[in-house]
Amino acid sequence: EKEITNNGKEMEPPPKVALKERNGVVPESDSPVKRPGRKAVRVLSSEGEEEDEALSDPKGQKPMSDSPQASPASPATCPENSPFLSNIPMDISQSGIPKRRTGKNIWSRGRNSSQHDVTSLNLETDTLIKTESIPMPDTAGKQERQEEEQSKPPPKGPWTVSSFFTPRKPAVKAKVKEESGILKKEEAKGTQDPTSYNPAKNNYHPIEDACWKPGQKVPFLAVARTFEKIEEVSARLRMVETLSNLLRSVVALSPPDLLPVLYLSLNRLGPPQQGLELGVGDGVLLKAVAQATGRQLESIRAEAAEKGDVGLVAENSRSTQRLMLPPPPLSTSGVFNKFRDIARLTGSASTAKKIDIIKGLFVACRHSEARYIARSLSGRLRLGLAEQSVLAALAQAVSLTPPGQEFPPAMVDAGKGKTAEVRKTWLEEQSMALKQTFCEVPDLDRIVPLLLEHGLEQLPKHCRLSPGVPLKPMLAHPTRGVSEVLKRFEEAAFTCEYKYDGQRAQIHVLEGGEVKIFSRNQEDNTGKYPDIISRIPKIKLPSVTSFILDTEAVAWDREKKQIQPFQVLTTRKRKEVDASEIQVQVCLYAFDLIYLNGESLVRKPLSRRRQLLRENFVETEGEFAFATSLDTKDTEQIAEFLEQSVKDSCEGLMVKTLDIDATYEIAKRSHNWLKLKKDYLEGVGDTLDLVVIGAYLGRGKRAGRYGGFLLAAYDEDSEELQAICKLGTGFSDEELEAHHQSLQALVLPTPRPYVRVDGAVAPDHWLDPSAVWEVKCADLSLSPIYPAARGLVDSEKGISLRFPRFIRVREDKKPEQATTSAQVACLYRKQSQIQNQQGAGSDSDPEDFY
Repeated sequence: EKEITNNGKEMEPPPKVALKERNGVVPESDSPVKRPGRKAVRVLSSEGEEEDEALSDPKGQKPMSDSPQASPASPATCPENSPFLSNIPMDISQSGIPKRRTGKNIWSRGRNSSQHDVTSLNLETDTLIKTESIPMPDTAGKQERQEEEQSKPPPKGPWTVSSFFTPRKPAVKAKVKEESGILKKEEAKGTQDPTSYNPAKNNYHPIEDACWKPGQKVPFLAVARTFEKIEEVSARLRMVETLSNLLRSVVALSPPDLLPVLYLSLNRLGPPQQGLELGVGDGVLLKAVAQATGRQLESIRAEAAEKGDVGLVAENSRSTQRLMLPPPPLSTSGVFNKFRDIARLTGSASTAKKIDIIKGLFVACRHSEARYIARSLSGRLRLGLAEQSVLAALAQAVSLTPPGQEFPPAMVDAGKGKTAEVRKTWLEEQSMALKQTFCEVPDLDRIVPLLLEHGLEQLPKHCRLSPGVPLKPMLAHPTRGVSEVLKRFEEAAFTCEYKYDGQRAQIHVLEGGEVKIFSRNQEDNTGKYPDIISRIPKIKLPSVTSFILDTEAVAWDREKKQIQPFQVLTTRKRKEVDASEIQVQVCLYAFDLIYLNGESLVRKPLSRRRQLLRENFVETEGEFAFATSLDTKDTEQIAEFLEQSVKDSCEGLMVKTLDIDATYEIAKRSHNWLKLKKDYLEGVGDTLDLVVIGAYLGRGKRAGRYGGFLLAAYDEDSEELQAICKLGTGFSDEELEAHHQSLQALVLPTPRPYVRVDGAVAPDHWLDPSAVWEVKCADLSLSPIYPAARGLVDSEKGISLRFPRFIRVREDKKPEQATTSAQVACLYRKQSQIQNQQGAGSDSDPEDFY
């Protein structure tokens, strides 16, 4: 068939050129997909599917030659110097159907530079311009043709090519690629590389300086980097600010991860009453490191002994490992859940299962992650982050970057614009508000969701003291004698109560009648006291529906009707006790009422709380009684009452204000409660609970067993046990033999890495620091060889005990609950001879929480 050119002249069809076979395939002659040009061109989106059908061979059309039909405009079918090229419009195919334009048609290539394009691109308007066809039979006269082309008038106007003529797939790909590039730029904005994440930077921005995106899980590497920065500084305020910056980003970007981040910072797995503890020993931990990294176990043990830090050993071992297919990065919530899985494992096969889980964590570790996973599993992060510091950081985070905002948050720094002094005071007030709420409800599982929903200002309205959640008890300060008591309470009415030698028991009864019993450490002891649970209906009036009682559980001899020593109580079974198997009976001595029938009483004075206690509860001999008390200011009466308490198998007296400053101060060691013991009149104002870290072999009559022991105090800031004294007196022969047998299982070849001892007092046998003993001494003195409290009183010397004497084993305490170095320093300052040297007694010891 003949076709008509733009000038209206007939033209002969072009000769057909056979396509060459490539790779066993003969290309279609009129394929709409052309080979792309070297230069990219912006194209419009394609519309419709009619073009595909139109470009196929029309039905019934006869071929013009034996060769395959080809598109005359196709470079694959037209020779470079084809005489027909000038007579065929580049936008019309043989079939008369407009064909697609490609980069080949628009831009000339180097080898076809003599062939002038019939269209051009208007770069300003992104349109194709139609031009006249120019005959080009050969390459001769190139200059003349160019001059002739330049002499032609410009086109009348832009001819916009419809999307009908544009290729679909290239256009879609280009558009998607362009959009994805923009999206990636938007997503990447404000997102830092986790390896360079720095929450300690000045002017930290919780969005722009974070290393994860909104809605994503917090990378564990971000937590590890935060711990690194905290470990690098010693100033407490700087540590709090660094942790607070991380928490601000978590609140703004990933609120569900706030709880795992807080628990990992505290090295806990949940509230104390859940009883979840990792319980992973160094042996299991090192074995997991060896299996995860391929190193020899003996080599790892040697390195651990040399460095004294299993975390650094794990990090160093992990850094030498290379994986072909690295696992996904660790998330904070994922690590926390794995820790909880480990804590729940029990049974004979639990050790192997723990190693498998730990090994999986180590394999996925990057950079410093292995260091803090190993330390967490061993129970010591060694960051110096106490509970009060974490709470202060949380309060600061939710104050500066309030939760509950839509993303992006409108307020990322609520303290901006405040002066440094005003900002500091404001944050301290916010911190105290959160601490007070935590004292009444010491359960982050309850506090954090309410904090995220209502904010810190409204938290006290939604999070209140209630039965079922254990409270941290109010504690007393020691005093040296009756005269000191009278001096402190000179203008206030007070009462003296027996100080019973037993175990603290916090009795909770919920509205539905459920009974819970908690220890002073908020541990759930309900299963330990089925006999107490059974007597609850008898000790309360029918009108009492819910309450929280503060009591002391004391061993009781029913035949002699008297209190038995504390050591008898410790022989009682601790868990899952059957009432029929109980041999050691207990009597509850109630001394405070904290909650009654839906109302918190912590703001009421002791006089009112004591009145409600006696009005709503009934004494039962040998089962439930009110603490024996005496209200007086007479010195002789107090002294006689103290003597009588000792005769009645008690430790001494508790002296408490009745009306002035007489509220129940949860979790606080208050000067409004004072301890007065018989021993106080003979020496230092209090006994100390110290950790046994080593033993010396006995000589003479003590040969064949331990004759002395090395004790340590606990330093909260460094999370270390610091040696404080040798102990060798106060033991009976039976006690020495019992200690020798029980401590044999705790012998170690080297001290734990968190134990601080100078070489001059190194023991014969190092012991795993788990036993806590109560010790009495004559006084305290500065020492150049014992590191306890070093730097708190003297910059170079620590503090030691003079003439220490063993009192008893404290099975109810853990090493972290032993007497702290700060308390040792406080006792040293309060000694009368030191006060005389300084001119006056000082009450400067802080009355803070914890």
